[in-house]
Amino acid sequence: MRIVVFSLFLLLFSCKGGSLLVADKHSYPIPVDTTTRPIQQQQKKTYSLGGLMASNDFPAARLNKFLQENDSTYIARIWPENFPINPSPWYAFKLWSETERKVYVKLDYSNGAKHRYTPKLSKDGEGWTQLDSTLLQLNQDSTAATIRLKVGKDTLWVAAQEIQDHKRVGAWVDKMAQKPEVSQSTAGKSALGRDLYHLNIFKGKDYSKRPTIMIISRQHPPEVTGFMCMKAFVETIVEEGTVNGFLDRYRVMVYPLMNPDGVDLGHYRHNTGGVDLNRDWAEYHQPEVRQVTTHMVRETALAKNDVVLGLDFHSTFNDVYYTPDESVARKIPEFTKAWLEKVRVATGLEDINESPGKISRPTSSGWYNQQFGATGITYEIGDKTPREFIKKKGVESARAMMELLLEE
Repeated sequence: MRIVVFSLFLLLFSCKGGSLLVADKHSYPIPVDTTTRPIQQQQKKTYSLGGLMASNDFPAARLNKFLQENDSTYIARIWPENFPINPSPWYAFKLWSETERKVYVKLDYSNGAKHRYTPKLSKDGEGWTQLDSTLLQLNQDSTAATIRLKVGKDTLWVAAQEIQDHKRVGAWVDKMAQKPEVSQSTAGKSALGRDLYHLNIFKGKDYSKRPTIMIISRQHPPEVTGFMCMKAFVETIVEEGTVNGFLDRYRVMVYPLMNPDGVDLGHYRHNTGGVDLNRDWAEYHQPEVRQVTTHMVRETALAKNDVVLGLDFHSTFNDVYYTPDESVARKIPEFTKAWLEKVRVATGLEDINESPGKISRPTSSGWYNQQFGATGITYEIGDKTPREFIKKKGVESARAMMELLLEE
């Protein structure tokens, strides 16, 4: 009986635009075709050349081919999943040798992409250090980078950034869900069946009719620094929002890994549909965006939540905030400037790198505004931003947000 009543409720209940608990379709001045296109899978294998072994047989690996040039020099070919693509050449592989020695590995992109990420090294896939800059040399047009490494019988991990694959993100989700203010679920499954993690954060017995903040991360697989900042941001909300009253008044919904297939397959940018997910927030051709937006709309509609803010954590060459300009109507128009000024002061920055703009492409930040009338912000962290500063920025951004929204 309860199932029948609930089903009738779903049929009768309509959200903005008349849709049945799913996201509206939206139009943008610059539309993007996000229908599925083919990708090229890398072959998982272990290479053995001249006493040196190289493997891409692990989640988040990217090594399309491994060749030997001479006794001490090897070529690692790193190709994207398909074209055209925003060239963010991710690489990750393991090396070990029968004898301890020094080798040169040329990261060869061979497709017009330029070297972007300074190599990170690890002995166990958990603790990471950055390669000394004196051990890296770029070719003339930066389409290849040669790195000098010391290898031996113990495995050496080499990656563009610290590896945060689906399993590792899941461990963080499990840890967060041990807090009494946090519950975990999934918004659905990726195209290859991986969980689309979700954290629901609030204090008390009921989160209905509460203003709500939405947070997402990792639409683009290599963007690990944005994920690091998101973690610090969410952890601060949980730790301090229970004390300052924020979680008594607000609901926070977090989707920390939007593109788990792309992450585990070592993609440059796309999902397994060969699409940039941050261009699919209009027609929802890709299952990841379709399921997450449906989850967002359904959950907030049933609880009668008012979504006021949406944050999407990314990485790029330098820290920057992509914010709505003054022409974009939103529920709390005064929030952005006040928030960024608080972040600037708390982090000791002389200036804050803000890039305001109109809603033009079908991205998540524009979608937050079109779907809910909320303030949508793309929060970008630089590839080379020091890790301690990333954490500080996440912490202080969360504190500033809570302080301002508690004044509302």
